[in-house]
Amino acid sequence: MTRGVSLVAAAIALAACASQPGEPAGAPVVDRTGRAASATPPPAPAPAPKAASAAPGAAPVITAGEYVVKRGDTLYSIALEHGLDYRELGQWNSLDDPTRIRGGQVLRVRPPEPGGVTVGRLAGSSRIEARPLDAPAPAPAKSTASAAAPPPLPGGPLKFIWPTKGKVIAAFEQTRGKGLDIDGRVGDPVVAAAGGKVTYVGSGIRGLGKMLIIQHSDQFLTVYAHTSQIVVKEQQVVSGGQKIAEIGTSDAERPMLHFQIRKLGRPLDPKQFLPGV
Repeated sequence: MTRGVSLVAAAIALAACASQPGEPAGAPVVDRTGRAASATPPPAPAPAPKAASAAPGAAPVITAGEYVVKRGDTLYSIALEHGLDYRELGQWNSLDDPTRIRGGQVLRVRPPEPGGVTVGRLAGSSRIEARPLDAPAPAPAKSTASAAAPPPLPGGPLKFIWPTKGKVIAAFEQTRGKGLDIDGRVGDPVVAAAGGKVTYVGSGIRGLGKMLIIQHSDQFLTVYAHTSQIVVKEQQVVSGGQKIAEIGTSDAERPMLHFQIRKLGRPLDPKQFLPGV
């Protein structure tokens, strides 16, 4: 009996030692090191939706006086379709290389508005000249090299003549409303249909071969295509009836001259302006 009482007393003593004074049994463990509890971080906010971009291949928005380059276009063909000199077209669009245009590019086909400010490098020395405040300003030095002005177009009424002797083998309607195809032999002379300035010589327009363009006024120009030899140069002023080229077969199935008359870039039937045969 005494032994059983002793065992019970020992068990009670051990239970008392396991519990600290003033702290109830089963109290939670608290981190007192100063570190935040290792809770799961809140989820990051969802990113704001991006603005919808233009659909690929969508046509660019253009205004009056602008043109969107299409596949197969060249600066020369665009200038021809708008009755322009390709040099002016290149200047208006800051194009140093007329061969570097791409499909979808928007080009200005009208001159910039007057009064625009052009920022460029000042010519001459950057040295600062010291002079008294009451001294008159020196007269500006005369430029030794004047700006190269384009040659003037011949004056007088505009009258067209036939550019070569030959039979018309394709009328205006048969050439998709572009001009006339005139029969001939390789080497036959081609003359200027009227006086003007040569604005283009080359083969940069698809389907016309070796060709040239003459500007006769602010509105009219003529086109001479499929030539074999061209005997004038760009910017050269020519007279009506002056030899400018020879008939050839460049980009054509037979010797002929393709001839156009355009007003403000729009092709017109040359027979409306040429004398009767």
